[in-house]
Amino acid sequence: MTIQFNDETFRDDYSFRNSQRAIDRFPFPFHEDSYMYSVNMEQHQGGPADSIYEKCFDVDEHYVAEMRDRAMVLADDPLRCQSLPHMILAGWDLLELIMVSKSEDYPDLFELHRNGNKWHWINKPMGIEDHFVFMDETTLPYGPMEYITRQTQGDFCVLDQREDNLWMDAGTVTTQADWSLDFDIGMNFFEWHAPVPLAHEKGIFKRALKFLLSIQQGAPARRLNWTMTVNPLLDTSPENYHKWGVQKNTLTLENLGSKQYLRVELQTFFRLPRSNALVFPIRCYLMSFQDIVSKPKWGRRLHRVVRDLPEELATYKGFIDNRSMMLEFLARYDDGLPTSFGVWPDEQGTPALQK
Repeated sequence: MTIQFNDETFRDDYSFRNSQRAIDRFPFPFHEDSYMYSVNMEQHQGGPADSIYEKCFDVDEHYVAEMRDRAMVLADDPLRCQSLPHMILAGWDLLELIMVSKSEDYPDLFELHRNGNKWHWINKPMGIEDHFVFMDETTLPYGPMEYITRQTQGDFCVLDQREDNLWMDAGTVTTQADWSLDFDIGMNFFEWHAPVPLAHEKGIFKRALKFLLSIQQGAPARRLNWTMTVNPLLDTSPENYHKWGVQKNTLTLENLGSKQYLRVELQTFFRLPRSNALVFPIRCYLMSFQDIVSKPKWGRRLHRVVRDLPEELATYKGFIDNRSMMLEFLARYDDGLPTSFGVWPDEQGTPALQK
């Protein structure tokens, strides 16, 4: 296998670490020295070689550990995976999309063999090999959506399109940034985005919905979102706030570099063929402040973004109480020099796109 998978944890002793390769390909989300919500959509049709954008579903060194963590979350709280009855077909659509994409993009890790509706799936990193009948739930250990999302990094919201709106009617959500699938299930696009400050007044969500409703099969889209977390936590759900919220109080100036994490979501959008549903994968990437500042441009820019972010957004992103300490740490890495436009580190430049 070409990827060396880490034996690591996202809880308890927090042994999660990023290799240099993971640092180099981290999706730093700020293209300039300030931040405000926008409809920052682009086509998800490949990307720079060995970047997180290159494949439909990125598989990296954290894959096996993330899947182990997902299984633990689902064992503790099965309601993190839900599907309303009319979404079964969309679950089969999603299973096919992921299996075909992974077997084509990572043939050394995943194999899919199809003989009519008799399918044979091999997941080498997880030691899974199953024969099943496509569209027959009784031949899988779980429903199709749960089966494949237990083997795919990131959360998955499966959205039904009706009444000129999108409805969150299915999903597997175990790595979310302080929102609840159990609370949002059955809500429409505007209802589940209701808590987001400032964006509604600017018309961001009306424009975003218009764009999403127009996504066609074979033309997926993507965007980045971000927040903060103390410690490399994947599961920052409201259900477990009592476990992770208190960890914000453990920061000191001495440990902030290793304990404060920038949490970036690669959000992609795929139109599914049979159901016409829209699947919304949300892939979480974590990087400590000490790793971010190893890239001088990123260190300068993060300081300026955190410093100038409106108070409402710093509160919503969950770091208002620790902002002054974060700024004291980051100021050491901001020499006042100008930064180049774009998200790529200056030493790397803007890499060429790959199809």
